[in-house]
Amino acid sequence: MAVRWVLLVLTYAMVFDLANSYDRPPASKSLFVSLSRDLDSTSPQQVHISLVGKDKMRVSWITESPTPATVKYGTSPRSYELSANGSTTSYHYLLYQSGEIHDVVIGPLKPNTVYYYRCGLDSSPEFNFKTPPAQFPIRFAISGDLGQTEWTSSTIQHIAKSNYDMLLLPGDLSYANGDQKLWDSFGRFVQPQASQRPWMVTQGNHEIEKIPIIHRHKFTSYNARWRMPFEESGSDSNLYYSFDVSGVHVIMLGSYTDFEPGSAQYRWLQTDLRKVNRSVTPWVIVLIHAPWYNSNTAHQGERESVGMKAAMEDLLYGARVDFVFAGHVHAYERFTRIYKEKPNNCGPVHITIGDGGNREGLASEYIDPKPNVSVFREASFGHGQLEVLNATHAIWTWHRNDDNEATPSDTVWLRSLASDPACKAGPAQ
Repeated sequence: MAVRWVLLVLTYAMVFDLANSYDRPPASKSLFVSLSRDLDSTSPQQVHISLVGKDKMRVSWITESPTPATVKYGTSPRSYELSANGSTTSYHYLLYQSGEIHDVVIGPLKPNTVYYYRCGLDSSPEFNFKTPPAQFPIRFAISGDLGQTEWTSSTIQHIAKSNYDMLLLPGDLSYANGDQKLWDSFGRFVQPQASQRPWMVTQGNHEIEKIPIIHRHKFTSYNARWRMPFEESGSDSNLYYSFDVSGVHVIMLGSYTDFEPGSAQYRWLQTDLRKVNRSVTPWVIVLIHAPWYNSNTAHQGERESVGMKAAMEDLLYGARVDFVFAGHVHAYERFTRIYKEKPNNCGPVHITIGDGGNREGLASEYIDPKPNVSVFREASFGHGQLEVLNATHAIWTWHRNDDNEATPSDTVWLRSLASDPACKAGPAQ
């Protein structure tokens, strides 16, 4: 046990640079979700789904003992006229051995339809999910830096009431930081929602989990547990990918992998942006972890923010990206449309939404006076909802968690840049 805690301290010190930490309010109570007594070693747990292509869904789950990587599914409860088989993997991290990680892609599926499904053995419990709509409107729930605390529980409860179609998470999922049992707990913690709607995620610094000499590989747990549809978008890495859903092109970028001009991620982003057809997907949104614009005192000057912005901002501006969502800073902030530090009607709206409920607390100190490009900022836990109504208009709402009900605290209507004659998109650089 002593060795385990020493390794965790080393992970924090070496990977997350505690020397540059900042003061936070007292943390909330952390939660740990154990395997239910109603389940056994063959029972599916940590079930979550993610979109694959335009009409398929990946179902992922873990069992403690070997079971078939099979999903049976249909549109009526306990009636499964369809089935699909997939693959099973596992991984080691120091002394930890994961369970059996099952991964099955099912489909083609009908849009905006409830499917009922069973994972593995016929004795397993039934789950259900709803597919996204084929076209507008679509509602995204967006929240970063979740963790697994009482604050997180409040966030997820509020999201569950929002009638959302898909969750977008800009990094920092479990806050395991090398303690692999916390990855298991997180999977169980989010299963009630993540098994019912697609959760599309990208990585943050807390997913790195690299320890010099002892464990040399980054993102071992994240890549094994949260496989996203990167191959379908021509990416060679689970750390960056894109997909189309209901008239929206979503790009997930990796703040903690190479992003400089000439890097694999940079070249992939150039190619991906060139392929976007704004007559098919009038809206383009991007998710990163480390924010490019930030007036909070936390996480100022970091390479993953400053360097990535210097490398890629021109690409996103030239492609007329509508939104850039980020996490990392544990607070909420919305900027005006911006490019090169100045207001620009053809630039993206940058939003920091790293307020999901992590165990480290809120980043409550802001730079004073507030920059004129920062429209709204507040250090409270919450989540955002982006409702894309049609090809030209969307409404963004940030909901604070401080009340029993999610309180709409910041709302803005936005027009797609593709519909603005003054903002004709240029080619990707």
